[in-house]
Amino acid sequence: MAAVMEQSTMPAAPEVRIRNLSVAYQTSTGLFDAVHKLDLDIPKASITAVIGESGSGKSTLAMAMLNSVTFPGSIRSGTIEYAGRGDIVTFDRERLRRFRGEHAAMVFQASQDTLNPLKRVGAQLLDLARSHGVKDKRKVLREARELAERMALPADRTLTSYQHELSGGMRQRVSIIFALALHPQIVLLDEPTTALDVLSQSHVLEIIREIHRERGLTTLLITHDMGVVAELSDRVVVMYAGRIAEDAPSRELLRRPLHPYSQALIRAIPRLTGPLDDAQALPGAPLELRQIPKAGCVFRDRCPARMPVCDTGTPELREVAPGRRVACHLEVTP
Repeated sequence: MAAVMEQSTMPAAPEVRIRNLSVAYQTSTGLFDAVHKLDLDIPKASITAVIGESGSGKSTLAMAMLNSVTFPGSIRSGTIEYAGRGDIVTFDRERLRRFRGEHAAMVFQASQDTLNPLKRVGAQLLDLARSHGVKDKRKVLREARELAERMALPADRTLTSYQHELSGGMRQRVSIIFALALHPQIVLLDEPTTALDVLSQSHVLEIIREIHRERGLTTLLITHDMGVVAELSDRVVVMYAGRIAEDAPSRELLRRPLHPYSQALIRAIPRLTGPLDDAQALPGAPLELRQIPKAGCVFRDRCPARMPVCDTGTPELREVAPGRRVACHLEVTP
């Protein structure tokens, strides 16, 4: 596992402040929270990783941060305040459109969903610049070429290609270029390297880190890969069933995870040396929305440290050290 970036254990002033956020989906059997009463501060100029199994609410959280949750989902409650820009939950359609792209942007896991199959990449970049009132559209193309070259893409060929003429890995890198094109200060990355091979993934992660530093970005990284967390992030938020299980500086969590779910995720990481069975898969399966209990700990059925209180008492997310929070009935100490 790569070394974690140097970091302070004390969080910086938040660029994004989320309070009491609940996002629900309407199903045939009722309304269920995919994100439940979540409180989170994302420090300015940091890389915050959000990690957890599929269905933990990571992508829903990222979509909510752009107020992009669509039917059958909806933001039921809460505020999402960006420093100096207000609560985006209250933005009207035009203000929200201007906010996206100019101030915050997202790289989606399914890169093909962000590209128009009927237009060349360069034409789509010009459309993006035009829709946001950018005067110097040629500058946008110049910077797109520079970013393409930094990510080992043939710039001219890439910008003159249609979506179907690019490989999955190329499309994924193009989606990163689109997200950075208008110089947003907040970038949300949803599994940005899943379509890439190992060497390409390492290269793209290095570029993301360089651009983050050069532009002083505030970055949220959605991932299931602890190696990516170790490589890139300053802080890590562990989510399970739409709740935060643990929130801590990356180095501290990777060295000594406190929540049983965090511990299980780290035990499941394969090692390059030692017996293969050292990596232990988590027992059971993540909860579906309709299975999430209304009371008690949502992780209790899979937890080796389960106690009677876990069945009835919902653990509060509490601060156990400066900048470190855990939601568990165990008396944990860093």
